[in-house]
Amino acid sequence: MEKYLKEKFLEEKQYVLESLAAKESWRLFKIMAEFVDGFEVLPKVYPGVTVFGSSRVPSEHPDYKKAETLGHLLAKSGFSVITGGGPGIMEAANKGAYEEGGYSVGLNIKLPLEQEPNPYTNVRLEFKYFFVRKVMMAKYSVAFVFFPGGFGTLDEMFEILTLVQTRKIRPIPIILVGQEFWNPLYQWFVNLLIGTNKISPSDLELFKILDEPQEIIDYIKDKLWF
Repeated sequence: MEKYLKEKFLEEKQYVLESLAAKESWRLFKIMAEFVDGFEVLPKVYPGVTVFGSSRVPSEHPDYKKAETLGHLLAKSGFSVITGGGPGIMEAANKGAYEEGGYSVGLNIKLPLEQEPNPYTNVRLEFKYFFVRKVMMAKYSVAFVFFPGGFGTLDEMFEILTLVQTRKIRPIPIILVGQEFWNPLYQWFVNLLIGTNKISPSDLELFKILDEPQEIIDYIKDKLWF
């Protein structure tokens, strides 16, 4: 009986492994298809500025108004505006660029709790995989702007900072919008990360905390090489 159960277990294990291998192969094709779609559509929007921030910000919030103004100024300055395509800060930045007549790009993500794309995009792609979407946000951007946000915004911010810190991508303007929101995190960097030798003091130069849309535009233009 023991021998029979062992053989049965091995048979089932082999079946599961073969099934997983087949599923992983199809998943690879789906991942490749998302990359292909991005590589075909997004070169035309270069140079872009990707704007991140909370999806929960209502249209009457000062940060929404600020992101909308930034979208206008970016488009007016010849930049495409790239966002995650959702509501809140993303919608505001897209709206500004859309109304200015520039490229307004929404890279929406499929979620269990569906994130509806905002109506202010004229270039739109949809992704299943977060990591593919992140590549597309980064590849055609010449600057990154982070408004106050939650886990998603922080995840994207730290990933971009890490890529620049480790020289996996070229140095690029990274702007955090809002002294009140970001200064406590900055102080944590200084007191704990630098204080315990987890990062170097020079790492604080990888980003700039600014408040107003026009100074963000001026900073980006000053840092770019073209």
